[in-house]
Amino acid sequence: MKHYIRIFLLLFVLLWALAWTAAGQCAPTEQGETEQTQPIASGVSDYDGEKHLRVLHGGAVEQMTMENYLLGVLRAEMPASFEMEALKAQAIAARTYTLYKMAGGEIANHPQADACDDITCCKAYMSAESAAQQWGSMAVYYEEKLLRAIRETDGQIVLYDNAPILAVFCSSVGGNTQNAGAVWMSDLPYLQSVSSPESEQLVPNYYSTVRFRAEEFRSLIHAAYPAADLSGSPEGWIRDIVRNDGGFVTSLRIGGVTLRGNEARTILSLRSPSFTVEADADTITFHVTGYGHGVGMSQYGANALAKEGKNCEQILTHYFTGTTVGFADQ
Repeated sequence: MKHYIRIFLLLFVLLWALAWTAAGQCAPTEQGETEQTQPIASGVSDYDGEKHLRVLHGGAVEQMTMENYLLGVLRAEMPASFEMEALKAQAIAARTYTLYKMAGGEIANHPQADACDDITCCKAYMSAESAAQQWGSMAVYYEEKLLRAIRETDGQIVLYDNAPILAVFCSSVGGNTQNAGAVWMSDLPYLQSVSSPESEQLVPNYYSTVRFRAEEFRSLIHAAYPAADLSGSPEGWIRDIVRNDGGFVTSLRIGGVTLRGNEARTILSLRSPSFTVEADADTITFHVTGYGHGVGMSQYGANALAKEGKNCEQILTHYFTGTTVGFADQ
């Protein structure tokens, strides 16, 4: 009996060693593809375990490793039920974004910390306890899954001209992402409009509708732009809507004031700047597609690409034009 136990233990150790040898790379390219994509090897060192950050979390600055920080980000930013290659892409994007901001020097919103848990400044962050409450019986499995996504991409980042990029992402889009210049003041060569394969069948709340009573709408706009002329009927308040090829509103005039589409989205708490508008004498109705600013990697699009067999490197280089995936310590 002891002999069989020893054999079993030996086989278990061998299988475990083989699994770790195979780990640390994105899934291989689909068989039959002509593109020769080299698998990404694991980091040459324990980068995420050795890299320490100061993170402003819950109002206090905490010291933690990059691995622990990324684990909190992944818990908050992407559904743990997503495909492994999508989760790996998210881990690489979050690591890249963090290093990009740190390379820019002291962060004005929190000079005492390298990163924070404010999604409008850095990235959302969720503790293990909060995640476990949401995940219920799947908590242990999901925690291990996210940790695997981080460890199998240890130290990997998205590069443009051998430097980490502004690796932004959004939840979902209506068939295409949009250029950074449509949302922010300047464009970037790697943040260009690309196709994205998500659909209503793949994304919860892909379409949403928001209705405002005339007085409610007037109050929201006047809080941001007191000079906007919102007299008369709401039917004449919104004019000159301009859309790009991706269907996103790039600009519009509200009460004579010109706004960017993403600015209107923020003021009115719309899920996306991809919207159409209807107005009558009493109400203004927005029909919205997708969720987020629409720039960079679409998370639901990444998951759809992973389901098609794309690996994390292919997902990232699809959404970030002209980039490569390499190591932070190379």
